[in-house]
Amino acid sequence: MDEHKTEEESPDVSRRESYLCAVDDVSPKLDRKKSIECILDVTDTDQSSAPTDLPLLNGELYSYTASDVTMLDPFHGPIHGTLYITNYKIYFKASPPENSEPSEPLFSIEVPLGTIQRVEKIGRSRSRGENAYGLEICCKDMRTIKFAHKQEGHSRRGAYERLQIVAFPVSYGKHVFAYHFKEEYPTDGWLVYDAADELKRLGCDSPGVPWRVSNTNQTYDLCETYPATLGVLKKFSDTELEGVAQFRSKGRMPALSWLHPVTHASITRCSQPMIGKLSRRSKDDESYIQGILEANKNSKKLYILDARPKINAIANIAMGGGYEADDVYSNIELHFLDIGNIHVMRESLNKLMDIVYPTIDDNHWLTNLESTHWLDYIKCILNGAVRITELIEKQKASVLIHCTDGWDRTAQLSALSMLMLDPYYRTIVGFEVLIEKEWLSFGHKFQQRIGHGDRNAGDDQRAPIFLQFIDCVWQMTRQFPCAFEFNELFLITLMDHVYSCLFGTFLFNCERHRTVEAVKEKTVSLWSFTNSQIDIYKNPLYSDNQHQHVIYPVTSIRQLRLWNGFYIRWNPRMRPQESEMERNRQLHILIAQLRAKCEALSLHRDQSSTQQNNE
Repeated sequence: MDEHKTEEESPDVSRRESYLCAVDDVSPKLDRKKSIECILDVTDTDQSSAPTDLPLLNGELYSYTASDVTMLDPFHGPIHGTLYITNYKIYFKASPPENSEPSEPLFSIEVPLGTIQRVEKIGRSRSRGENAYGLEICCKDMRTIKFAHKQEGHSRRGAYERLQIVAFPVSYGKHVFAYHFKEEYPTDGWLVYDAADELKRLGCDSPGVPWRVSNTNQTYDLCETYPATLGVLKKFSDTELEGVAQFRSKGRMPALSWLHPVTHASITRCSQPMIGKLSRRSKDDESYIQGILEANKNSKKLYILDARPKINAIANIAMGGGYEADDVYSNIELHFLDIGNIHVMRESLNKLMDIVYPTIDDNHWLTNLESTHWLDYIKCILNGAVRITELIEKQKASVLIHCTDGWDRTAQLSALSMLMLDPYYRTIVGFEVLIEKEWLSFGHKFQQRIGHGDRNAGDDQRAPIFLQFIDCVWQMTRQFPCAFEFNELFLITLMDHVYSCLFGTFLFNCERHRTVEAVKEKTVSLWSFTNSQIDIYKNPLYSDNQHQHVIYPVTSIRQLRLWNGFYIRWNPRMRPQESEMERNRQLHILIAQLRAKCEALSLHRDQSSTQQNNE
């Protein structure tokens, strides 16, 4: 073998396996599979050797240390320090500078392993130049972090090999960290949402309401990606529902999302009908669609909003799908909303990531932002939701929403329109219920769209669908600053933990998968965390008694903004000098003081009135 070959050109497999097991004192003769298992099972690592300055969560275990590492920070320059790896995060801490005070805080940064999208090598062992050899860690939260390692002895190999495994446990048949997190909170977030209770809140099973709560999907045989409990029309039996489901893609039949408390105008959601080239028909499906129309006595027309561009819907006919034709379905009006598919949205986010991190080109900022089309797509989604809201509220008509399979664009449109229509969903708990209902129980594929614990960064099923929804919500909070109980920090925290895999809330693709994997029994809910410290997520400007009405956000591109608080938050030059958390804290204090004064004045007035009456 040529002694000048680098580690990348001629990897020594036996040496690498020896390293993989050496940390846990496992025999180097084990095969690759056992080597991976001994890294994933960090319980074998000597925890007494964990650094005392390494912060650990309950259930988090120390795994590896890489000393003499330099973080190549694009804003502060090279920072020398130590890189730690646990079963939950990577943690970098700067070394104390010479002649520094012991109490002086040191720079540190942590990245949850679930946030890591891919780990790549920079340079080779013989690359020339300072800091030319190391690792690049690309994250799902818009960051890219670079570490330079010493070239002597292939020092980056240990960190690289370990990260390739512990950051992507699902690729090796293991669970993410949420299954190891053991923190206890005073509030049980799994109790936030009860499907039957929420449907009854909407009016199901009430006298005079043509909708009922059905448990026909209790075993997920009707539709494996739908919730066990559904809102369905009263006059249709469970047997008839099976016929409807058979004609819809993936069995995702029309199910109730929201019901107007006065007019009974409904929002229902489903997937595309399986029309195909043969122009197939289903009497059960046609009858059920007619039943949705008849359930609303205030309108003689059912509006079907297909989220796809029409050309895409036509193309789906060749693959067995299609859309509802008005010569088959009576008294319907079909509209296409021209929202792009997951591949379009993924490409748009990639372009956005390129222009916001690590540097921002101020001279061409608006041109670069426009080229991503990100705000164009946000506008398109909001447009569709406003259209649904107007049909429900102003025209008193029922609306059926679908795209191809009904778990991406459909969820965006239904959840946003419900947020506009119903002030309950604009509270913190109500918003949690909305996410549980329209996103989690109705089967948005979080595992595939986010890529939890999956090393295949190039998977074409990944897409920022839920991020777009949260972005749209943020746009609405900008336009209606007093209508939402939650603040920006709540939305950022939510998105961070969609990626982090610290909580079980967003794991897997549907309710059935979470039931099989015992998510509620073995993991902690994100809502346990947020609701146990709910005050820091409250909007001090929220006025619940003045915003019990429908809201209609302006969707003009002139009114939309890039969400700097999320997309550009890692750039210290873009952060406001005063954080929103501190500003909210001060406002809450002022509000409490004003309320106390009002109560004191009211008490004084009552006492004076009583005294005058006695005289």
